[in-house]
Amino acid sequence: MSVVISGAPCCWGVDDPNNPHLPPWELVLQEASQAGYKGIELGPYGYIPLDIAQVQGKLSENNLTIIAGTVFDDLVSESHLDSLINQVDDICQFITTLPSSEQENGQHFSTPYLVLIDWGHDERDYNAGHPDRAPRLDENEWKQMVDHIKILAERAWDQYGVRPVIHPHAGGYIEFEDEISQLVQDISYETAGLCLDTGHLYYSKMDPVEWIRDYAERLDYIHFKDINKEVYEQVMGEHIRFFDGVAKGVMCPIGHGVIDYDSIHRLLKGINYHGYITIEQERDPRHSDTSFRDVKQSVDYLKSLGY
Repeated sequence: MSVVISGAPCCWGVDDPNNPHLPPWELVLQEASQAGYKGIELGPYGYIPLDIAQVQGKLSENNLTIIAGTVFDDLVSESHLDSLINQVDDICQFITTLPSSEQENGQHFSTPYLVLIDWGHDERDYNAGHPDRAPRLDENEWKQMVDHIKILAERAWDQYGVRPVIHPHAGGYIEFEDEISQLVQDISYETAGLCLDTGHLYYSKMDPVEWIRDYAERLDYIHFKDINKEVYEQVMGEHIRFFDGVAKGVMCPIGHGVIDYDSIHRLLKGINYHGYITIEQERDPRHSDTSFRDVKQSVDYLKSLGY
């Protein structure tokens, strides 16, 4: 098993680029490097400036490469399609101009990836983690979202050579067991791979070990996070948005929560996984003063297990 541990700006609370409390992107790159990362995700569209010379200089200074860019937006609404296509163009042009990381032996597709996440629906946001009560898309709405994903995925690959991966995310319309199962029926692996996230799977009532094992052949990329069980149980009893639960501390450093990373390590060896694993401890950016401490703890813990 050949695995590289990378990071993401959400560990510093960067999920909404318009949040006034975000730390400077230059500080995020600096601390990511100091924590031991060799790669980092671009983060949400608009956070790190799309300025090649400026960003390339900071990446080189911190010995980092960009592992992935992300479209974190409403993938359902027809009115959003033009904006989504523009985001794909901007992100893919940018990340393919920057220096790339080496492809690991056995890695299905080289980085950088384009991570596609559906987001931006209040009726799902307030029901994140609740498969029993969360509303579902009707047949026509689901088909529309799938068609949009295919358009974005094919554009990323055909025009830029960027491998698209779909990320089931708590609070979006691709979250629960029935939705992920339907998704892989409707979108071929030739069109897009999966990016499974251990924390989002657990948050949404799925076993990360089971889902990584069962979807190993569709898996191109993995996100790691851990969950504080006490806070999680509290949040599940509240009418609360997903990121409000994050602000309460539902995500914690890896090794401090309920997810069994020793079993996941054995599983990844068993399925012969090669490539990148990105740590994502989502948080309120007002708590980013402890981000370096936490991501370093996560990296050190994973390395102690043999990652």
